[in-house]
Amino acid sequence: MSTMNISLPDLMKSFVDEQVASRGFGTSSEYVRELIRKDQDRLQLRGLLLAGGASKAGAPADAAYFAALRERAKPKAKPRA
Repeated sequence: MSTMNISLPDLMKSFVDEQVASRGFGTSSEYVRELIRKDQDRLQLRGLLLAGGASKAGAPADAAYFAALRERAKPKAKPRA
């Protein structure tokens, strides 16, 4: 694992220390890693939403669509031996 040093103003450092203590993080590094993971997830979701918005419309999700999904999700009956 690589290391990275960052400089923070005193108010931000105090905020990070409070978050670490109150939210159960062991270290400030754990807290920052969690923030980065959440930002990565947010960016991935944004990309998926933009791609979905730019794509052609598919079949409508009406009652027949959901009935077909339920039918496909039903467990298959096992043949008796």
